[in-house]
Amino acid sequence: MSIYVGNLSFDVQQEDLKEVFAEYGVVSRISLPTDRETGRPRGFGFVDMASSQEEAKAIEGLDGAEWMGRTLRVNEAKPR
Repeated sequence: MSIYVGNLSFDVQQEDLKEVFAEYGVVSRISLPTDRETGRPRGFGFVDMASSQEEAKAIEGLDGAEWMGRTLRVNEAKPR
């Protein structure tokens, strides 16, 4: 399972996201998509953690949380 993280600040770096999610467990992968034409961040990302229990704790703890001036939307990522 992957976690979708929406409404991110455009200033967020992978290290910032890893630091926040590490409070809930081991972060195995982070993806911050960028716009193909401009190269700018798109305002959302995906986080994979070591176990589904850690992912569930992170979703519960961070959904609706205020971070970097934005209210995060954190939930289970839907398949493409």
